[in-house]
Amino acid sequence: MEVDERNATVHSPSPVAEVVVVMVPFVAQGHLNQLIHLSRLISTYKIPVHFVTTTTHIRQVRSRFHDFISRSAASNLIHFHALPTPPFTSPHPNPSSRFPSHLQPAFESSLHLRRPVADLILSLSSSTTRVAVIHDFMMSYVVQDVKAIPNAETYIFRPLSAFHTFWLTWERLSRPFPVDPGMLKRLPSADGSLSPEFKEFVKQQLPHVGYHVGELYDSSRAIEGEYLEYLEREELNDYKKLWAIGPFNHADRTSFTVSKNHHKCLQWLDLQPPTSVVYVSFGTTTTFTDEQITELAIGLERSQQRFIWVVRAADKGDVFEDEAKMADLPEGFEERVEGRGLVVRGWAPQTEILGHVATGGFMTHCGWNSCTESISNGVPMATWPMHSDQPRNAFLMTDVLRIGLVVKNWEHRDELVTSVVVEDVIRRLMDSKEGEDVRERAVELADTVKKSVVEGGESSKETDSFISYISRHG
Repeated sequence: MEVDERNATVHSPSPVAEVVVVMVPFVAQGHLNQLIHLSRLISTYKIPVHFVTTTTHIRQVRSRFHDFISRSAASNLIHFHALPTPPFTSPHPNPSSRFPSHLQPAFESSLHLRRPVADLILSLSSSTTRVAVIHDFMMSYVVQDVKAIPNAETYIFRPLSAFHTFWLTWERLSRPFPVDPGMLKRLPSADGSLSPEFKEFVKQQLPHVGYHVGELYDSSRAIEGEYLEYLEREELNDYKKLWAIGPFNHADRTSFTVSKNHHKCLQWLDLQPPTSVVYVSFGTTTTFTDEQITELAIGLERSQQRFIWVVRAADKGDVFEDEAKMADLPEGFEERVEGRGLVVRGWAPQTEILGHVATGGFMTHCGWNSCTESISNGVPMATWPMHSDQPRNAFLMTDVLRIGLVVKNWEHRDELVTSVVVEDVIRRLMDSKEGEDVRERAVELADTVKKSVVEGGESSKETDSFISYISRHG
């Protein structure tokens, strides 16, 4: 796989390529994650993919996806372009803020990609029949000049659930058709889910939306069919094409053998009984207060259930700068839970953890990547949303799909989650009839999703349809 870390150096596709794809992700780990997986998927169709982002975030991708990238059979078709942006100050995460406002300088820096991205696409357009630009919705400002390139066209990638995207769109367009009033009454509000600065960043994208050919979702009709159909209605869609081609992170739920190459948590999982471990992780943008860390630790200890807990500070805008100090765990906690619980500090192989036969539950912030990984592996969730799309993703898991239990409702977002609540939810999820029922539904949904992504399945057919469209003649 070629990696270019110099400004605007282009790796041109082979002369026989009739279409190339340019991937323009948003500069946050969850978004980078999705489009790396989509790049690999598209490359299996023998289509060259050019993955374009800032120098800092190319380095981040290479660090965190090194093994994944190395294993890609079509790796010679994926090219990285690292584009410099002005330096920015990357503040430490603020535990008092649910939204990761400390990342805002990194988000703002991505606006400077507009010209070099346009130059790259223009260069590629001279040696191929068509350039298909797949960009995160939050990069609409950056790709605005593509509409002036005759043989280039844009596709918006929707990194969030169709459920969240539908309600957001339906509300923004003044509720153009009636929906289930019971659902609407119970739906969490979007209040407090974004910072004022990020709302302004979103507004910068909106004038540049509407020139795209279609939209891609990291989802499946097996998961969100009703809401994908709503999004296809002309009142919301404006006749754009829509493809649901996920989940990208689907993985077989198989056991792993102990090996020196395994992360230590996978080795530990190998020694645990099937579906006996709850995995506790809140993604790359969450930072808890010391008080909340303590309550969570006490709840885990008192639950008497096996667990893996990823204890890490949220990502900074530049993850290679000094890490923020992580809150200390209660004195003697790790010694008291030794053998039953494992604390992981730093990066953890979440996909492999959720795919392990020993994992039987997932306490999560309900970021969409985490949701789809959990769904694909049939792992029921304990939902604890923090910001952005997470409150409505959590509602989708607990109230619509009914494959999760609530740790914290969004209307109580400013309240401390006590150790009593943590202990109760974990016990119910891992050791009760209620938990068994939730797990059974999660396993059934995983089976349905697995069938959708294999050859001949619904998501696989939609992927084929998308590839056929961008490869069309004329």
